[in-house]
Amino acid sequence: MATKGKFTPKNPNKYMGNPTNIIFRSRWELDFMLYLDSHPEIVGWSSEELIIPYRSPIDGKMHRYFPDFVVKKKNETIVVEIKPFDQTRQPTIPKNKTKRFITEASTYVVNQAKWKSAEEYCKDKRWKFQIITEKELYGK
Repeated sequence: MATKGKFTPKNPNKYMGNPTNIIFRSRWELDFMLYLDSHPEIVGWSSEELIIPYRSPIDGKMHRYFPDFVVKKKNETIVVEIKPFDQTRQPTIPKNKTKRFITEASTYVVNQAKWKSAEEYCKDKRWKFQIITEKELYGK
């Protein structure tokens, strides 16, 4: 199965945005879209439609963060980010700082800045912010 592509919902009326232009960027996102599209408690959802500004700790400039999903249930709204569990944990500092470590560390601090901005944004709207990893998706 493709890891990137276009998603066609069976329930396009639940999609908050253009249901003919829903893009998934991983198998995990596709699996989550299938869940959102079919689950009876989900009354609306969108993918990468919300923009949250954040300041990058790398360059100090403002950037735009597009969380993976906004999920509406009857009594709550949740902003969801799908990420590998490893990217939610601070990388271990190796004895020799490799290029890979620098990349992982940069990704980690940028993600932390995005997620902090998302949490503040959600708090102001009385929404929830949730990071979902393979552990929540597949019980691993």
